[in-house]
Amino acid sequence: MSWSCPLCHAPLTRQQNSYVCPQRHQFDLAKEGYVNLLPVQHKRSRDPGDSAEMMQARRAFLDAGHYQPLRDAISALLQSVSPAQILDIGCGEGYYTHAFAALAQRTWGLDVSKSAVRAGAKRYPQVEFCVASSQRLPFVDACMDAVVRIYAPCNPHELARVVKVGGVVITATPGPRHLMELKGLIYDEVRLHAPNDEQLPGFLLVQESALAYPMTLSGAEAVALLQMTPFAWRAKPQVREQLAQKAQFDCQTDFVIQVWRRED
Repeated sequence: MSWSCPLCHAPLTRQQNSYVCPQRHQFDLAKEGYVNLLPVQHKRSRDPGDSAEMMQARRAFLDAGHYQPLRDAISALLQSVSPAQILDIGCGEGYYTHAFAALAQRTWGLDVSKSAVRAGAKRYPQVEFCVASSQRLPFVDACMDAVVRIYAPCNPHELARVVKVGGVVITATPGPRHLMELKGLIYDEVRLHAPNDEQLPGFLLVQESALAYPMTLSGAEAVALLQMTPFAWRAKPQVREQLAQKAQFDCQTDFVIQVWRRED
């Protein structure tokens, strides 16, 4: 078992429908099959992460296949390293995670949003889902062959702790021109995304690639895209109304995919 207690960091073992550590901290499995490993004292708000509305918008947009090229590109990278155990950080409702599960013996999905994890666990029983913080990963040391982070923040020292030597971290971040047309509806001055200058201590950057392609969206899909992005907080109600009324909205994607290998 790779779970660790979020309170004392000792390994968790399965006892019927609960996970228990030697200090008797206990975490029950929800009826949907996920486990909540986010103690109250580690929450930054009462209900952190994506709301149910944001999760539903994300699911509708992703199910339409608009980001499938990104999922396929990361799946190909994972397949090339043949990982036995994969962790998807910021997994949301599991669109990417369940595809990765076909490539490994065990796959975990972690997100701080309870509504997203609940939805993922209902739909994808082949994935082991948990509600947890990416700043305090509830896993024992050196247990993961691969970790995937699609837009998700994480404590880099935690990545170094849980990834095996020789294992990989695969990240996907916005490229310079990602969703420029959508940003143009919200901001008076549209700026390119800043280059990703992230460094991961203990890891070596071994591969970087760009993935960019156009999308043709319906008005409803464009609204769903807006709702699942940070731009939603800045968008005026008129922007949503304008998008909803469009028969077609053309928008470009631009992703940067990096592969980092854990050094000895």
